[in-house]
Amino acid sequence: MRLLMVGAGNIGGAMLRRWLAAGMDPADVTVVSPSGRAMPDGVTVVPVIPDAGDGPRFDVILLGLKPQQLATLRDGPLGRHAPDLLVSILAGVEVATLAGLCAAGAVVRAMPNLPVAIGKGVVALHAPDADDAARARVTDWMQPLGLVEWIADEARFDDVTALAGCGPAFVFRFADALAQAGTALGLPADQAARLALATLHGAARMAAEADVSPATLADRVASPGGSTREGLNVLDRPDGLVALLTETLAASARRNREMAAAAR
Repeated sequence: MRLLMVGAGNIGGAMLRRWLAAGMDPADVTVVSPSGRAMPDGVTVVPVIPDAGDGPRFDVILLGLKPQQLATLRDGPLGRHAPDLLVSILAGVEVATLAGLCAAGAVVRAMPNLPVAIGKGVVALHAPDADDAARARVTDWMQPLGLVEWIADEARFDDVTALAGCGPAFVFRFADALAQAGTALGLPADQAARLALATLHGAARMAAEADVSPATLADRVASPGGSTREGLNVLDRPDGLVALLTETLAASARRNREMAAAAR
């Protein structure tokens, strides 16, 4: 599979490195990077999208630039390519908008999150016109990155992006807040940070491997009248953690829809 990546920033670069580690041949990858950003050995880096016919045909084109840069692709060399798959990781940009960029066999929206860098990420996918063979091909390609989930309704893709795409940043913020709360109680800051991260890592792994929900696990930790229950009583207030995260995800989803409107 010959791959052209138009942009390879934090997420795109993480995906590429993981694919290479899983056996993708770097000689089959070309990255468009106007800045000439360093790429893994063997990957071809070019400053602009090559014209169709200049070298072998690309089977897959992946768009990894910023959504605000989408306009730079219109009426350019991208439109002269005809890949099997056009895959976009641009937040908020809809399939109907992407379909006009080139004559691809199928258009796929993908939303990876940052832990794809270690093979523990989430990749949400939506492709209304892809057949079973194309879906299977994309699923196999994304598998080394982590959990792969197909989203049937594109209207829900902005919500999935808010939850899984933006989610790692919210988890990182929670970890930092947990450490800061420990420091506020009197623990040394560096020790509180280590304890918070180790606690989060262990709890997340336990939740992922458990046969019950995280809510059930929380209740198992909390003895009636104990210290954990007292803390949960704060988080479980009507204006507590669920309300805060609902507001957080709603803000992210709203911004995704604003970017979609701008991209149209």
